[in-house]
Amino acid sequence: MKHIKNILIAAMLILVIPFQSCTLEEDTQGLSTPKDFFRKYSECQSVVNSCYIPLKSIYTYTMMIATECVSDVLYISSGTLDARLDVTPAIPRHGATVWQNGYLGVQRCNFAIEGIERAYEQEVLSVEQYNELICEAKVLRGFYYWLLTSFFGDVPFYFDDVTDNAVLNRIALLPRMDANETRTTVIEDLLSVVGNAPQTRTSDNSGQRVGAALGYHLIAKMAMWNASYDKKQPAEYWWGVAKDALHKVEDIYGSLAQYDYTENALWRNHNTPESIMEIQHIYVLGGLNYSSNVACICTPHPRTNGTAIFDGVEIPFIGDQPTVWTAMRPNVYFCQGLQGRKSKDIRRNVNMAWDYTGEDGVVRTFNSINSRPWPGPKFWCPNQQGSADGNNYKIFRYSDAILMLAECYCETGDYETAVKYLDMTRTRAGLQGYVFRTVPRLQEEIRNERARELFGDMQRKFDLVRWGIWYDATTAYSDYKYLQEGNADQMIRPCHRFYPIPDVQVVYSKHNLDNKEYNAYGL
Repeated sequence: MKHIKNILIAAMLILVIPFQSCTLEEDTQGLSTPKDFFRKYSECQSVVNSCYIPLKSIYTYTMMIATECVSDVLYISSGTLDARLDVTPAIPRHGATVWQNGYLGVQRCNFAIEGIERAYEQEVLSVEQYNELICEAKVLRGFYYWLLTSFFGDVPFYFDDVTDNAVLNRIALLPRMDANETRTTVIEDLLSVVGNAPQTRTSDNSGQRVGAALGYHLIAKMAMWNASYDKKQPAEYWWGVAKDALHKVEDIYGSLAQYDYTENALWRNHNTPESIMEIQHIYVLGGLNYSSNVACICTPHPRTNGTAIFDGVEIPFIGDQPTVWTAMRPNVYFCQGLQGRKSKDIRRNVNMAWDYTGEDGVVRTFNSINSRPWPGPKFWCPNQQGSADGNNYKIFRYSDAILMLAECYCETGDYETAVKYLDMTRTRAGLQGYVFRTVPRLQEEIRNERARELFGDMQRKFDLVRWGIWYDATTAYSDYKYLQEGNADQMIRPCHRFYPIPDVQVVYSKHNLDNKEYNAYGL
């Protein structure tokens, strides 16, 4: 991989710093060279902290575009060309960022895991400390591989700590590995550690560090991919693996009904009890605040200069200083069909904004909603300064696991239990219980409910690709001309289900990597 040697050196020499928050206190005094790492628990924890850092470069507004705005749910007429899938191996757009930082994350995790294992052998760590740290590092590595395989499909795979040029050169020449094999290996790796780690919600961990809950969630995510694509094991096997893992999540989180939807869904509410994984923002890092920019494409516009008036409506809590870019918008299929304006679904006014109720209780309608609303308060950032969005991005919530259980039971023929789990999110949202009629209708309703419940959670495209319907669903329901089948401006192609591996990486691998699916479309 291009520049992997430089990445390795930088990652090993850096005085690793806390990514999550100022609550991740650590003693870094005396850290200097790699051979001095892992001398005590706090130093081992520091190295694990560095494994979070690449996430901040991946999860930006462009990631929102690449995962949500090229789907049946949302679109954005943005100058960021990922929005129209003007993406090729030569010009991979956000794919280059995900590739570079995804593998930087893998490399840092491999380094951390090797060091933690060595520290435990040398009795630097207690059994409890070892179980906690090894789980955290392996779960983060598992997340990076889940993301890479969801984003690119088949990708190079390695668990090696790059300690010399021989290992470096071998890794640089790795070809694509079958994504099913990658996921199978990662699942086995996670199963070896999650049971020994603390069985706690992420919000209950010190500093909201990820652990067993995210590990089980990732096992289920990857098993469900394999149920659709792995030809070596029957699909029933993988549905069973997913169910077992998801019931572990259920054991940890309990009843979904205890988690208020609005409180837990709003991104401005950091580290809420329902969260399994959030991208952490606004923490002290060398005296600087870290933030990102997703809110810039989620806020009504235009904003009247010098005011907190957005598309003709004053929203005081956002403030008068935000930078507002072209906003993503729900497709008509979603905002007039799946979650209409007059729906009894309480999520509609969190996901979308047709109007805004002021402090005086008066409901004011935006000027430019026409047939579709703006993204809703779920994504708005209080007191936003410029493009600095201090919200936490809620990548996985417990409701995701509940709907995954509904899907698992549906696909294994237990429709009564599938409806039971489906109704957990529907009931919380104020909807009536689902009445089972046919299997295809139940499958469709589970998919639609994931759209409603997980709106904007940066995984809709991954779901559609896993179900094998991404191209057909997007071209049928997108309101953006570049994503419509038969439109003269159409740029979407079936090969865009996955991003291409950047051409520079293909060359660097001496063409052991390839983009054959893109080449077949002349891209």
